[in-house]
Amino acid sequence: MDIVLRIADDYLLDALWARAVPLSAFAEPHLAKLSNATADAFSPLNVHNSVWGNLVAYLPHPPLPSNASLLAPSLSAWPRDYIPRQLLSLLLITLVGIFVLYFVFAGLSYQYIFNHEMMNHPRFLKNQVRLEIQTSLKAFPGMTLLTLPWFQAEVMGYSKLYDRVGEYGWTYFWLSIPGFLLFTDYGIYWVHRSLHHPLVYKYIHKPHHKWLIPTPFASHAFHFVDGYLQSVPYHVFIFCFPLHRLLYLGLFVFVNFWSILIHDSDMITGHFLEKIINGPAHHTLHHLYFTVNYGQYFTWADRWGGSYRQPVSDLDPYLEVKAAKEALRKTQ
Repeated sequence: MDIVLRIADDYLLDALWARAVPLSAFAEPHLAKLSNATADAFSPLNVHNSVWGNLVAYLPHPPLPSNASLLAPSLSAWPRDYIPRQLLSLLLITLVGIFVLYFVFAGLSYQYIFNHEMMNHPRFLKNQVRLEIQTSLKAFPGMTLLTLPWFQAEVMGYSKLYDRVGEYGWTYFWLSIPGFLLFTDYGIYWVHRSLHHPLVYKYIHKPHHKWLIPTPFASHAFHFVDGYLQSVPYHVFIFCFPLHRLLYLGLFVFVNFWSILIHDSDMITGHFLEKIINGPAHHTLHHLYFTVNYGQYFTWADRWGGSYRQPVSDLDPYLEVKAAKEALRKTQ
């Protein structure tokens, strides 16, 4: 997230913070004598004459530079390394990012991959798509707040993210991809399985299993604590093992895309990877039978833990849709 924050600061947030918390609100008193035209040019909020301007002067801030009177018109009193600014910036970036990922990827999957005939399944809820989206939107703020400490620690340099491939070499770079996927898959398996324990299931994970026949919009439709806990392995990895910054960003986008993909109620079976990859068919069975196929990407943890169930065509929920259509045809 630190690389995203740097880019956002360069192209948007530096200017935003300079206007929201301008240095001129804290600089020498004679700066308040700037002409209205000059003040307006540097700050649309017009800190010298607005209610916000009066409030800004009471905000906490780090020690001001000695030449604040010269820098005030173009800088914020909250520099890039000021933790409150970083936290608020990360909050904004994360919320915007998850909204974009969710609506773009889930929207495309719903439009072009999801079989819309599944909406005629007897267990498909009334207004389910709208309910899935509403549940997701309610979960995003809480998930983001719980995730902020991880992102903040990353920005402050406590993770093992690195910039140059040469630091560890190309061999490690490519091996870190399966390493990340295996580590997070195993972690999510145990988090997910623990969420099915009777002591916590009805309080945290049950809302996600409301969708027996999920659509891609159900991918993030869960209790915010549920969503956060299942994301923890992604954050833990980079504090234990080195990972290239850009690769981590790409993998973070991929895991969100994968979460959306496996929620399309698809039951295509018979392909050569189905005993290795935990795909949409496996996760469809998880939503139907609850205690099977907890894994995220692979089947090995479920096999080892005794919770694996092989997708077969006879279990395809689409068969019930076809049967209902046939019964309706016969009555007409």
